[in-house]
Amino acid sequence: MSGPIPTPAQTAAQRLAYIDWMRGLACVLMFQTHAYDSWLSPAARKSAFFLWSQLGGTFPAPLFVFLAGVSFALVTERLRAKSVARNAVARATIRRGAEIFGLGLLFRVQEFALGYPSAPWTDLLRVDVLNIIGLSMMLMGVLCWVAAAAAPGALSLAGTAASVRLRNIFAALAAAALVALVTPPLWTTHRLRWLPWFLESYVNGVHIFKEPQPWLFPLFPWAAFAFAGLTAGFLLFSEYAKKRQAAVVAALGGAGILASLLSIFFDRAPVRLYAVYDYWHTSPNFFLMRCGLLLLILFLVYAWCRWGLALKGFSPIVQLGNTSLLVYWVHIEFVYGGFSILPKGKCSIAQASAGLLVIFLAMLALSLARTRLKKDRLMVFLARWKNSRAAVGSG
Repeated sequence: MSGPIPTPAQTAAQRLAYIDWMRGLACVLMFQTHAYDSWLSPAARKSAFFLWSQLGGTFPAPLFVFLAGVSFALVTERLRAKSVARNAVARATIRRGAEIFGLGLLFRVQEFALGYPSAPWTDLLRVDVLNIIGLSMMLMGVLCWVAAAAAPGALSLAGTAASVRLRNIFAALAAAALVALVTPPLWTTHRLRWLPWFLESYVNGVHIFKEPQPWLFPLFPWAAFAFAGLTAGFLLFSEYAKKRQAAVVAALGGAGILASLLSIFFDRAPVRLYAVYDYWHTSPNFFLMRCGLLLLILFLVYAWCRWGLALKGFSPIVQLGNTSLLVYWVHIEFVYGGFSILPKGKCSIAQASAGLLVIFLAMLALSLARTRLKKDRLMVFLARWKNSRAAVGSG
């Protein structure tokens, strides 16, 4: 870019481009992680290259869930700015969460159908990222509705915007902490074994196995990332932040560094709160570390967008971020599914890297086609609306 990110007087799309850039970055890291995981041979998977490449794989899922919380805050603030009553805000946001959850179920049906007859029927009930994003959005809708109802002087908009926003921030922060703190016992000493496995799986990711599986995405701890994103989102979209965005983002980056340091401090502390302590999977300390890294990424991406070249001209990263759900949905079939463009588990690093480039370019082309189609449909709609208005005026 030739200058800083546009001021609040300019369009919201320009001002919030760094959020789309983060979502696009998550897409690229997701492609890389899935491609190498699916295609590399056993020998290639033992290389240092593969081990380092998998570090990036720890970020896409937390980023997507975190950004779902940030986007949820943006949508809520925009609806309130239009004087939409809190009940209507809650209905709109919860309904959107239900739609995402439904898409997650549909995605599992598609995967089962394309993998039939080798795919087990239990995969239909496997907990995946879309399911948890949808459920987290519904929970955030309920949380914001309760927080707005409790605001002093609640009228049609549940009191002043500032008081509602402040309550939302504290409520979201408390919810994130609560989910993180109760995760270890729900995975170990206090598992809800009396639930059917497909329901318990939403709590701890047990699926059909005897023990919870860290590669699945249950509400605990993954919903905590959504509530953390909701907290950051309400801070970013406050009136104060709109006027001092760089300072607020820098403060969030500083909070990220502090959170990471606290994670290390608490992990090394001699006192243990849980009978079973697993830093890398269930520990609140690990959640604190990952939240710190997410906030640091937020700051670095903002700085790159403001002072770098990230948004100069066409940005493939932003383009992918604008259609992240579509490219997530489609690329899975060409990496893990029956339409995989390379033989799974048989490729060298060079072959898998070439396949990764093909996936990136194909998903970018798909994203551009989707954007163009959407724009064309909008232009057709506007033309028809204009013609109908002209017909009414001349009639």
